[in-house]
Amino acid sequence: MHNSCIAPGIQAITPAMIELRRAIHRQPELGFEEFATRDRVVEHLRGWGYEINTELAGTAVVGTLRNGPGPVLGLRAELDALPIQEQSGRPWASTTPGKMHACGHDGHTAMLLAAACELARERTWRGTLQLFFQPAEEGHGGSGAKRMLDEGVFRLFPCDALFALHNSPGMALGKFGILAGPCMASTDSVSIVIHGTGGHGAMPDKSIDPVVIGASLVLALQTIVSRNVPPSETAIITIGAFLAGDAANVIPQQAELRLSVRSLNPQVRTLLRQRIQALAERHAHSYGARAEVTFGAGYPVLVNDLAAARLAEQVVRDWLGEDGLALGQKPICASDDFAYWLEQVPGCYLLIGNGDGAGGCEVHNPSYDFNDQALPLGATFWVRLAQRFLA
Repeated sequence: MHNSCIAPGIQAITPAMIELRRAIHRQPELGFEEFATRDRVVEHLRGWGYEINTELAGTAVVGTLRNGPGPVLGLRAELDALPIQEQSGRPWASTTPGKMHACGHDGHTAMLLAAACELARERTWRGTLQLFFQPAEEGHGGSGAKRMLDEGVFRLFPCDALFALHNSPGMALGKFGILAGPCMASTDSVSIVIHGTGGHGAMPDKSIDPVVIGASLVLALQTIVSRNVPPSETAIITIGAFLAGDAANVIPQQAELRLSVRSLNPQVRTLLRQRIQALAERHAHSYGARAEVTFGAGYPVLVNDLAAARLAEQVVRDWLGEDGLALGQKPICASDDFAYWLEQVPGCYLLIGNGDGAGGCEVHNPSYDFNDQALPLGATFWVRLAQRFLA
């Protein structure tokens, strides 16, 4: 990507943006613990004249910049890291054992801050910017977006439209992926505890073995997707944990299955919950056991507003031409709690190419790293989007 594509103001601060991104990367913090990261964000925004609010969700930052009457644009970046031991080998690798920025939130924060700097300097736009630096997107300790919503974020900071930008490993540098409608899956966590009757491994006839029941249920649960969900719909039931017993000669009293359940349609999400509940209870009952099913609150389907997605596409097209758009975008079954906000305010969640070079493996991988070459591209996109929306 040629430097001429980068906004001149962003080009000038790119070295500082890279250093900021790497500084955040060195000091990762998990959800609702992002105090040092929050302080960095506040220091920069305050220096550029933004009104600052740090009263929401413990560690959230909202920066507001007004430039006359006009519409209100909201832009979001995430602050939190993941509980992963970094193996990238980078000079700026995490200095905190067991924690790393394995999803690129360090890059997202740096890009939005650089755009904030440029938009504060260049005031050709008219209206209000609301910049949301959100904690706990990864869901450790709960959803940061949901908590901010519950605490009245859009009552305090109303917006006409919202946008968020996430890196996409494997997508070419300089490409943006934009999709109207359902874009990311809902996610639910489910615990199924099978209550049997424990006993001696030599006398299985005197027990009700929850391990055998659980093993059978693992396979039975997959028939929900293959036989209850329409073939045209997307649904995933993953059993990520099967917990039972401690000794080879003991039939345990109970077994637990832990599930991750995803879909791209709210009606399918409801169907999955109903069928998992019914199948688990009746399956266990057929063996003489009892199943206790507990659903954890998960993120809803992320749905992009058509007009907002078209606006983002047009910004990229006018800036980079058709080559700037990644063609053939399809919904992905990962999830993001930005979905909660898009249920309240129209907006768009889009992807920026992270390339496929060193560190370009999938997110949530211990070798992952954000591609610093994407920083000026993402920041320039934010500037151009704000200039267009607040024209």
